[in-house]
Order: sequence, then C-alpha cells, then structure tokens
Amino acid sequence: MYNSKSMIAEEFIDNEEILTTLEYAKNNKLNRDLIESILSKAEEYKGLDYKDAMVLLESDLEDINEKIYSLAKKVKEKFYGRRIVMFAPLYLSNYCVNECRYCPYHHSNKHIARKKMTQEEIAKEVIALQDMGHKRLALETGEDPINSPIEYVLESIKTIYGIKHKNGAIRRVNVNIAATTVENYKKLKEAGIGTYILFQETYHKPTYEYLHQKGPKANYSYHTEAMDRAMQGGIDDVGIGVLFGLNLYKYDFVGLLMHAKHLEDVHGVGPHTISVPRIRPADEVDVNEFSNAISDEMFEKIVAILRIAVPYTGIIVSTRESMKTRENVLKLGVSQISGASSTSVGGYVEKEEENTAQFEVNDTRTLDEVVNWLIELGYIPSFCTACYREGRTGDRFMQLVKSGQIANVCQPNALMTLKEYLEDYASEYTRKNGEKLIMQEVNNITNDKVKNIVLQHLEDLHSGKRDFRF
Repeated sequence: MYNSKSMIAEEFIDNEEILTTLEYAKNNKLNRDLIESILSKAEEYKGLDYKDAMVLLESDLEDINEKIYSLAKKVKEKFYGRRIVMFAPLYLSNYCVNECRYCPYHHSNKHIARKKMTQEEIAKEVIALQDMGHKRLALETGEDPINSPIEYVLESIKTIYGIKHKNGAIRRVNVNIAATTVENYKKLKEAGIGTYILFQETYHKPTYEYLHQKGPKANYSYHTEAMDRAMQGGIDDVGIGVLFGLNLYKYDFVGLLMHAKHLEDVHGVGPHTISVPRIRPADEVDVNEFSNAISDEMFEKIVAILRIAVPYTGIIVSTRESMKTRENVLKLGVSQISGASSTSVGGYVEKEEENTAQFEVNDTRTLDEVVNWLIELGYIPSFCTACYREGRTGDRFMQLVKSGQIANVCQPNALMTLKEYLEDYASEYTRKNGEKLIMQEVNNITNDKVKNIVLQHLEDLHSGKRDFRF
C-alpha cells in the first residue's frame, strides 16, 4: 500500500498507486475544468503533486501545452532567474561488477578498455579542467569494491580539492557513485562533497530487475532507498533522476515525483537536483533494444512540467543532448548544464585515445563556446559554489529559494564567478560579450549596498584578486 512516509521502497514507490495515477490522468486528459484548476494551483508557485502533474503530461490540448510552457518559463524566472550553473563530469574508473544492460561498463563487456586513474592522473585531469575554467565537478566511477572502494573515492576527493593551478580551483565536488551504507555516506559528508547523485534508471521494479540481473545494483530496494541512507548519513543535498528510454516514460515520470515527495515528507527537504538523461549509444549497448525512447517534444514537455511541479529543485541536462535540445529546455526549466564533457576515464588529458567512454556525447563544444552561447542567449553562466561553501544546503537552501531570497546571493555570485572566468580563461570574443552582460545585470541589482559591493569586487577581480562570494 502506498505510503510516502514509509522507508520501504515498494511502499513509497507503489506500483498500484502509479498505475492508478496513470489511469486517472488518461481519463482526465480532456477535462478542461480540472486542467485549468491544476494550472491555477501551479500559478501559486508551490508545486504540484504527482497526480496533477501527470494530468498535465497526459493532456495533448494545444492551448493547454502553451499555457504549461508559458508557466514553466515564469517559474524558472522567479526562482532561478537566467542563471545557468556550469559543471563537468570526472570519471575515475570504469571497472564495474554489475551487469547493467544499458551501460558499456557492465562486467562482461570485453571490448571496452578498463582503466582506473592513479591520484597523479586525477591531478592532471583536474588541472586540465581548471585550465578550462571549471569550478564544479561531478565525480563518477563504476561499482567495484576492489578497484573503486570508498577509500579510493575519498582519497580522490581529497586530491581534487587539493589541486590549485594558476587561478584554478575545484570548489565543489558532487559525487555520483553506487548506492552504499549510511557509514560510507557519513564519510562522504566528512570529505566535503556537495550533492550526492544517484539515478534510479527506472522505478518499474520488473523492468529494473530485468536490466540489472547481476551485481549489487540488482537489488531494487537497496538502490531505491539509497537517498534515505544518504540523508541519514548527513548528506542533505541529494540528486535523483531516471534514464528515459529504459521504461515507459509516464510510469517513471510519476515515480520520479513520488520519490521527490517521499524525500520532502520524510526528511523535510526534497531533491536538490533532478536529472533527465535520455539513453545514448555506447559500446555493447544497442539503443534499438530500448523501444521506449521519447521524442524531443515530449522531452521538453517533461522538463516544463517538472519545473512547475518541483519549482525549487535544480534541473540538470548534460551533453547527452544536442545544442538545439539544450537551448529549448533551458527556456523551460533547466538550471544546470555540463560543458566540454568527457565521459572517458582520463579523457580530458588523453582526449578519448582509448575506448573508455560511458556514452557518446552529443554536444561536443568547448567550454568557452558553451559559455559564449549562453551569454548570447541572454543567460548568465555561473561557476558559483557559494551556497555549499557557506553552509546553505538542505533545508537552509530550500528556505532561501522558497522565500525568493536566493536571488539576492545567487545573482551577485553568478556575476562575480563569470567575471573570474572571463579574466582567466575566456576568448577575447567571449570576454567582450561577457563584460557587456555583467554590466547590464549589475544595474538590475536593486539593493544599492549589494550593487556597490559587487562593483568593488569586479574591480578587485580585474586587478587579480579571486574568490569573492556572498
């Protein structure tokens, strides 16, 4: 029986409740009175439950879709403005004991080159990332208790934080590793990680078990309950997501929102981020096997409704998606994107010399090209990590977002970190565009005291000083 406050996976992600929700939405897809009332509720900027969100997703009325997209843009602007946080993944190792049918790291794959970076190699990768301008990383590794134990991950985090090259520094390390114990989550918290990220892949248990037939990840309950253990271990910023294409998207859409509700109901704070990856070609992975792929149009609608349903949560889209698709979903709710990503172990230094990639990247532009593209679209590329470093995490972060006060720190911090990037890493063309944008945006700061501090710090940054934050 469904119980959002239960700590048992099959109760807070209840199959019957999802099926009932899907049937309810299907039966009400043309119910204009209900749909209009849901949109009115959404205009209060407090989110929607999974049933209401699913009704919006099911509806294919053209005028309703336009209202959904328009509202998503308003919600995005209200809570996140035009700031887009930048990050890059860093793959430490592709050794893995699991047999995930959609991932080339699966244990029985004999084609892929296996590699685990030494701390010296990690340092070189970090320097390469710093020299691009990155300040925030998402650490990735396959699940292997021998090649990638928690001690290796912790040592790698220490190495990453310890590298200071020229004006570069990685100021926030998010971690995307396999489900683990409360004790290990405590260790990750002590190591100073930002967000703990773990994709569910699919919430449909039979499909999940078919896709994960061997290895620790085959345990559906242990995997699905990982975020609860992470929060019990003191990690209050967690990121969830599904891999669209593995299962019917409507089922996983409801499951995703159920998971977000569960975290809010049990721990008092929902997910810090939601990721929406779609399956991509990879070694020994036949994407044609997965017949549940979603169209670009449906992908955009999913992003828009997620933004309406969970207005306070960051939404992440990676370089899995094309430049055009990323441009479309930026308008509808995405607040974080990766740039100049390598999905190979050691790929930033070796430039994909060996076949160690987890999936094919769709957007292959340099970080400078991505930054300039965002600027020309009217967005503010942000390399800010201030909230994490100032202890504004978990419920403290959410309170700031819900009250609308987050813009008072995020906007200035975004501008100052963009200025850092322009001074240290940008091409001349990007620098000129960025400087123009910064001055426009500084004038939009309504608090005169904050504006004057920002103006002073911008001068300080130009003169060589670094790392200012509110």
